Amino acid sequence: MKQIALLLSALSLACAASAATPAASAPTAPSAPQTLPSGMTIQHLIKGTGPSPKATDSVQVHYRGTLADGTEFDSSYKRGQPISFPLNRVIPCWTEGVQAMQVGGKAKLTCPPATAYGTRGVPGTIPPNATLTFEVVLLGIGN
Repeated sequence: MKQIALLLSALSLACAASAATPAASAPTAPSAPQTLPSGMTIQHLIKGTGPSPKATDSVQVHYRGTLADGTEFDSSYKRGQPISFPLNRVIPCWTEGVQAMQVGGKAKLTCPPATAYGTRGVPGTIPPNATLTFEVVLLGIGN
């Protein structure tokens, strides 16, 4: 489960420097949730206006992660800084979901266990077979 360690590492790293791209200025109505090929769902809360990243890109994001019962297990907002990480070094739900976003957008990613941490979970943080929800704002692509 190398991806587990990589996501936790990426999620715990604060972005060294960020000139954050503001979210789309005109509020938009949330889209209907869309199920992607892996079984994860994405709901666009704010439609971005910038480019979409590729799996091989690094991205800068702000996010909040919660368990199905609403318990927050991680948040870049609580650390006061967005983070940056290679999109192909995180859980599959993030790799697939963030590629469906555009810079400046905000989306809700619902990650079934198979696209998150599976039967192993993350001891002390995420229980086995947990469905996770992330609200993600895509601030930029690249460092």
